[in-house]
Amino acid sequence: MSKVISVHSFRGGTGKSNVTANLATIIARSGKRVAIVDTDIQSPGIHVLFGLDENRITYTLNDYLWGRCTIEQAAYDVSQTVKIKPKPFGMSGAIYMIPSSIKTGEISRILREGYDARLLNDGFSNLCRRLKLDYLFIDTHPGINEETLLSIIISNLLVVILRPDQQDYQGTAVAIDVARKLDVPNIMVVVNKALPKLNFQALRQQVSNAYNASVAGVLPVCEEMFNLGSSDIFSLRYPEHPWTKEVYAIAKQIIHTK
Repeated sequence: MSKVISVHSFRGGTGKSNVTANLATIIARSGKRVAIVDTDIQSPGIHVLFGLDENRITYTLNDYLWGRCTIEQAAYDVSQTVKIKPKPFGMSGAIYMIPSSIKTGEISRILREGYDARLLNDGFSNLCRRLKLDYLFIDTHPGINEETLLSIIISNLLVVILRPDQQDYQGTAVAIDVARKLDVPNIMVVVNKALPKLNFQALRQQVSNAYNASVAGVLPVCEEMFNLGSSDIFSLRYPEHPWTKEVYAIAKQIIHTK
């Protein structure tokens, strides 16, 4: 049975896609079969972290939603990019990326016409079954809309990303309240872009008390992330960095969540 994980933030700019890509990479490199679907169709971008450029992309999630291809035809094996080596015996880890289109016309069409969110959820089920996935990560569109809600409903785990910022705090309260009303089995919060001068333990406790939810990790803002500029997976480039070590701790909690 595949575990479906929605990674969500109430506002943009939280670093959600970076966190998602690194969590998925760490879990795939531990020997699991993982896929990431970029459902942030209005402002896609997570595929860039895996070196997927337009020349390599034949089909996107948009093509599946418009009936041009099957969902697995839009899935690209990026295992080599994250240095997963095939094992001679047993199941090797693997990671697949299902990108959304970055073409202006296709983004405009989605904004104009919308799409059938139930068809998308059917696609998730088919993807899990046909690619024999252990984990499916859904990189959601920020905010609360019907498509995001339908993705959250089918999730085993919702990971909510927020910055230590007053607007993020208020919006995140709404997102978590909605998730609870939808009976999402597990909710965990990740604080990202925390200033190093903050007391992380106190911040963790403050956020946990505010939402009555588990805080899986507090990730520091770091210059190396800005310098990398989404050109690589941070945890591969900086394996000993405190940010990477905290993401490993979050990944371990995801693996142990039922």
